[in-house]
Amino acid sequence: MSRAGDTSRPDRNSGIEPVSDRFKAGLAIEENKPDFPQLGSPISPLRPHASTHSSSSSSSSSSGSTSGKAAALPASYARAGRSPRTPDSERRSHSGELSEATSPTAADGRDLKASQRRPGSGPLVFAGGSGGGGTSTTATSPIANVLPVGNICPSGKIGKTGMMPRTMPRSDVLGTGSGNYGHGSIMRGAISGTAAVKPGSDVVMGNLGGASTKRAMVKMDPQEVTKAGNEHYKKGQFEEALRYYDRAVAMCPEIASCRSNRAAALMGLGRLREAVIECEEAVRLDPVNGRVHHRLACLNLRLGLVEDARKHLFLTGHPPDPVELQKLQAVERHLVKCGDARKVGDWKSMLREADAAVAAGADSSPLLLASRAEALLHLHQLDEADLILSRLPEFEKSLPLSSATKIFGMLSSSYFYIVRAQIDLALGRFENAVMAAEKASQIDARNVQVSVVLDTVRSVARARAQGNELFKSGNFAEACTAYGEGLKYDLSNAVLLCNRAAGRSKLGQWNKSVDDCNEALRIQPNYTKALLRRADSYAKLECWAESVRDYEILRKQLPGDTEVAEALFHAQIALKSSRGEDVSNMKFGGEVEEVTTVEQFRAAVSLPGASVVYFMAAWNSQCAETTPFVDALCNRYPSANFLKVDINQSPAVAKSENVRVVPTFKMYKNGIRVKEMICPSQQVLEYSVRHYSL
Repeated sequence: MSRAGDTSRPDRNSGIEPVSDRFKAGLAIEENKPDFPQLGSPISPLRPHASTHSSSSSSSSSSGSTSGKAAALPASYARAGRSPRTPDSERRSHSGELSEATSPTAADGRDLKASQRRPGSGPLVFAGGSGGGGTSTTATSPIANVLPVGNICPSGKIGKTGMMPRTMPRSDVLGTGSGNYGHGSIMRGAISGTAAVKPGSDVVMGNLGGASTKRAMVKMDPQEVTKAGNEHYKKGQFEEALRYYDRAVAMCPEIASCRSNRAAALMGLGRLREAVIECEEAVRLDPVNGRVHHRLACLNLRLGLVEDARKHLFLTGHPPDPVELQKLQAVERHLVKCGDARKVGDWKSMLREADAAVAAGADSSPLLLASRAEALLHLHQLDEADLILSRLPEFEKSLPLSSATKIFGMLSSSYFYIVRAQIDLALGRFENAVMAAEKASQIDARNVQVSVVLDTVRSVARARAQGNELFKSGNFAEACTAYGEGLKYDLSNAVLLCNRAAGRSKLGQWNKSVDDCNEALRIQPNYTKALLRRADSYAKLECWAESVRDYEILRKQLPGDTEVAEALFHAQIALKSSRGEDVSNMKFGGEVEEVTTVEQFRAAVSLPGASVVYFMAAWNSQCAETTPFVDALCNRYPSANFLKVDINQSPAVAKSENVRVVPTFKMYKNGIRVKEMICPSQQVLEYSVRHYSL
């Protein structure tokens, strides 16, 4: 006697297929399609081939066996619901995994539960009365994928009523409460009967109150679990659906449709790599499953793997979907143009084509993101390029690439590390750059592009290290020479340019220092060190206006740096002196000076330089918000005199200046009022202070 899970051939005498084959066939059904919206499983645009169903007559004896033409067919044809003369390749079906069950009534008036019958099975075939003397009932033979009812022995044969064993030999068995194989409860370690679900078991408990969810929670039936997952999937609840599909895979790990369902939920969650792994496992289990091949084609297209997408798109068993084929061709066309632009160094075109490929369908391709980062690097948008790569997860875990997949003439995984190495090098992360380039070389050691980048990165890193050592020891000329050697390998390395500018400044070569800083800032506009060294070199050259301009930018970037604030103050004094202005009363920093009398007010605004008068009231809410900003401006622009007048405590000053609304700002230049602002924005106020304080 064989077990319930035995996959041996049918009994030649009875012509009945083993139960395990029927159970496996019942689960090995493909995803639901728009043609079956009530099923609710993941949908694919593939359409199934029409199946030919037979409807010959048969009868049921008291032993539960069937007779007639349907019973005489081989098991494979009984499952497929077709005649033996039709080739398999013409009748493969990809219908939905599960469908809603109904509650029919038998011919003798007995009520059969919904879980004992699957839709589309036609009139029921059921066993006769108890014992061996039951009457024979005639019914129409079931069509495809019908699971038998009646009492089923562990041997896989339909036995007589009352002859079912009280215990089952396996630890994982189907519950025998209904006598309908495939619709009972799977019980871990159970013996017979119906087992209650205990806390801590691996059954997925849903929160929805749908019928399928309730049945799945109670029965632990793989079909009911899948239907519960489908209910969540239809509502866009992919996390919940994945829990049920996980359970279905645990119950039936060798069923391709269970794997395919799990892949669909993972796609909904954006976990594309895991979805690819599930689809590949489904293809292993069912190599001719067109639905899974189509899903793999869509996944690979989104990941930018055009060749893999094309392969699976033509393995679906159907003519390629015109829309999907058009998307694939568009992505491929933009990738080719992207590669052509890269060859000639047309980085703007490369960026444009990479963006077009993403818009055409490759919306989750790490390789296209890496190509965008490379283009932005060469367009001197380093911060944006670095941000793109920082948003990518670890490359090996983000994309399941085969070792043969290539992009731009190199292995895809090595290309990612090449881009990473170039960006790290440009941003001064020399050790990280060397590590990334060496990793690319390990992956694709024979590639010429990889070897060139590796040599460049090592040479630049070595030159920078040598130059730094010489600079620290005071050998500034030799340090400049070492930095220059590194620039021979990487002309646009802003770090080497800035380091050489520092060495040239120490040698008194301030014009050359400014030139190096200008080039570094052209490559990396927000490079703080280059801006600081240029401001200092301008000061050495007594180009005070340029020096003040750079220091003012630095004050915004480094608001808490007192050295920058002091350097700005001295540059502003020097600039005013060069213009013949009196700077004897200028002070560095300090607090906003409070004015209480008209005489004090007139003396303060008559001082040389710019004076900013802030009319305010302590009770006013807008003044409460403005006061901290005025204090910050006082520290940021130390060359200007900041005064404060409380109109309640000093009404005479407010009356003399005709101030009725607060906050009001008045600006004086050498005793002459040049501007008045009522309730200005912070941007307008700061612009005016900067403009008149020069």
